[in-house]
Amino acid sequence: MATWMLGLASLALSAPVRPVVEVEEAVYDPAPADNGAGPLWCYGSTCLARTAGELFASGIDTIPGAKPLNNVRWVLFRRTRSGWERVRQDEVERTREPCPVAAFADGRLFLSANPTLTPPDTYSGPARPVVFQFHARNPGGPPVREVPAWEGSPPFTEHSYRGFCADGPGRELLLFQNVGHEAFHWSLRDRAGRWSASGRIPFPMGVEYEKPEPIRLCYPELALRSRAAHVLAISDIVEPVREWREFKRKLTGREWDYDFRRLFYLWTPDLTGRPFSTPLEVATREKTCGHITNLDLWLDGRGRAHLLWLERSVLYSQMRDRFFPGTPLTTSLEYAIVDRGRVAHRLTLAKGGEGASTEIPGWSRFHALPGGRLFVFAHFGGQDTSGRPVNENRLIPLEDGRAGEPVVVPLKHPFTSFMTATERGGSPPSEVLDLLGTASGRPGISYARIRLGTGSVRVAVAVH
Repeated sequence: MATWMLGLASLALSAPVRPVVEVEEAVYDPAPADNGAGPLWCYGSTCLARTAGELFASGIDTIPGAKPLNNVRWVLFRRTRSGWERVRQDEVERTREPCPVAAFADGRLFLSANPTLTPPDTYSGPARPVVFQFHARNPGGPPVREVPAWEGSPPFTEHSYRGFCADGPGRELLLFQNVGHEAFHWSLRDRAGRWSASGRIPFPMGVEYEKPEPIRLCYPELALRSRAAHVLAISDIVEPVREWREFKRKLTGREWDYDFRRLFYLWTPDLTGRPFSTPLEVATREKTCGHITNLDLWLDGRGRAHLLWLERSVLYSQMRDRFFPGTPLTTSLEYAIVDRGRVAHRLTLAKGGEGASTEIPGWSRFHALPGGRLFVFAHFGGQDTSGRPVNENRLIPLEDGRAGEPVVVPLKHPFTSFMTATERGGSPPSEVLDLLGTASGRPGISYARIRLGTGSVRVAVAVH
């Protein structure tokens, strides 16, 4: 008779997340600059970073009496036990946009600025990108000013639409900056501290439009790891469909209207040795004049790019009624995994609107724990099944391309738009989720710290 040897092995299963809100507080409340760029205008990057046990945020300060467009300056904040303190601000130069940050684990902090080269009374004009280097030990000291190197002599302006990211472990930085409706320009700061590589990426051509034109890509999310670079960006051009453009002009009263409805991803396995791929159109709402918001990008241990975005089926209800009768008005939170330039997986995480849930998904970001467990932190609005208003943040666990049950985060002031201390900005993965953004019922820019009480349960399994 055969003898069976029985043993026990442990199978680790993901445990439910138990978020604990540790801090909710105001950071700053800037005066309106009226220049078209608010505190979160650089949303593809981040203004929040952790390094050497310290937490820093960049902000904008509207300069009294200065005329738009270049009428703000950057401010650097550090969080202390008693709250946020200003440690440094630009006393000399002016800019239009908020200034994203990136960090290395050794305490170095970098701030991307785009100061104007124009006189104070000039509306717009040339700008020269710079990067300031601070250190966590003395953030209030004079920063080191660095000037990135570029291919050729790009005619940069105050409209930078730039992206800024860090390979934290690799101690390298990547800066993207737009030139008009022509191209991305990029510059790499290597491990030795030299801006040693640069390039130009022409925008894809919209040959299918009535009047073919380049598709300007803006607000890029960038990720860099071991010289492999990834980009997620949204189309940003004047409405190309004449009939829709004329209707929207009557509807809004504006002479201009921009198209944000085509989502593109591009990458290179080696920034210094291989060109970027042809832009891959990951999603589009072109057929029904919809809207897409690119939200986040995260790299897993295998180097795959996880993408997050919002889709609205039709931009305005009036447009639906006029051009697309019968099309439901919906908003969906979408997720995809791209493996070596190919979409390997897609999933709708939430969908609200006509014919769907009455709870509407909104602004969202990825957050990963040190072991690589991935979550989406999202805002939800709308109303519940009983008709009561919904205004809350939820954590959606992701595992093997599947979504788990969302968990409500008990914030007193839910965040409606926000940035995080992301790995793309050089911050390490953490059991703490740091948020910087706009919170319901609180003016200006707020901060929250949420500890994700997670772990694993181990189940005994018989082994024959």
